Amino acid sequence: MNTRSILEAILFVAERPVPAAEMAEVTERPRDEIDVELESMAADYEAREAGIVLKQVGGGWRLFSNPQTRPYLEQFAASPAATRLSQAALETLSVVAYRQPVTRSQVSEIRGVDSERSLHTLERLGMVAEIGTAPGPGSPILYGTTEQFVEKLGVNDLAELPPLADHVPPPQVVEALEKPFRPDPGDVYDLRDEDNS
Repeated sequence: MNTRSILEAILFVAERPVPAAEMAEVTERPRDEIDVELESMAADYEAREAGIVLKQVGGGWRLFSNPQTRPYLEQFAASPAATRLSQAALETLSVVAYRQPVTRSQVSEIRGVDSERSLHTLERLGMVAEIGTAPGPGSPILYGTTEQFVEKLGVNDLAELPPLADHVPPPQVVEALEKPFRPDPGDVYDLRDEDNS
């Protein structure tokens, strides 16, 4: 059997990105040959606009659906049984991705609501995991993202996450948004004044 067929079969059944070195070991072929074949496969899929693409992510190679097929895949996946992350889970995942290592209480504080349920959902889906404990009272659990998160995002590592600053509004916009919620200093009722009367 030719090298390409073997690599395709390995990539088809793999549940994680497969490093080229591992494929070279399994196929008992030189690493250089595997590297060339993988690059050739990726170029071939792209050139013929195949329904799948081969990408190097998470320290290895993995097959993905072609991004151009997205509308059809969404239609195919539009069923009650389809698993989707809730808005709460997406917010929680974003906080963990950008602030890790982070405790549950820190996530909840940033989001402004309890995030325990969302963290459990993300753990169950393999997107976040317990990565240690924080020093201090109670030794709270620290959470971080997993290799599966990096892989699903389609990047090699967390350094490729878009800069958070790109999504934060400028200070004058934040000021305008917060102003209606700030009390006017003249309207503040100080309970200490009542105690002194």
